[in-house]
Amino acid sequence: MTQLGLTTDELLSTTRAVRRRLDLRRPVERELIEECLELATQAPTGRNRQRWDFVIVTDPARRAALAGLYRLGLTSPRQRLAGTGVDRTAHDTARRLRLAESAQHLFDHLHEVPVLVVPCVRVENRQELGTPVGQANTWGSILPAVWQFMLAARSRGLGTAWTTPHLHYEREAAELLGIPYDTAVQAALIPLAHTVGTDFRPGPRVGTEQIAHWDAW
Repeated sequence: MTQLGLTTDELLSTTRAVRRRLDLRRPVERELIEECLELATQAPTGRNRQRWDFVIVTDPARRAALAGLYRLGLTSPRQRLAGTGVDRTAHDTARRLRLAESAQHLFDHLHEVPVLVVPCVRVENRQELGTPVGQANTWGSILPAVWQFMLAARSRGLGTAWTTPHLHYEREAAELLGIPYDTAVQAALIPLAHTVGTDFRPGPRVGTEQIAHWDAW
């Protein structure tokens, strides 16, 4: 399949969370998805073995139901987060408004996105998530694969976004998609579509001097 011809640095700096510029009318070719999955399988894992699966949702009824769980997670979350941290780039009011509009657009149109991807990581049981080491091993076994999938998608003119609100209703999503809830932990819900245009730019970020701590904090 045709790729955009991005350099490595361009690919890494312009793989954005795409919400408003997802093409809701153009189908995504299965061959493209399979190419992205092939590259995802080459990612390093946290436990030196592949323990992850990707559920690719294209059926309109299942997409609509999954989008409903996403919206429910935002409007009626089962668990309130203690805090969301400090966004050191959030001083720009116009940027905050753009982000809010982008999030609202995805909220309104998620069911129309042609492909929804649910990455999962296999566990012996969910108690593995009960310690910091267990969590690091578990998420370290899925996050690189998902990011590699998203980079592969970007290089092929596809847009993605990492979302998690549906996880408030993870068990219901598992029942909807036939995921074995006790031994497969869902990590995210990734909308996948061709993008409207491909001219994405690097996002606003703080300088490395604000995040790098040499030898000690």
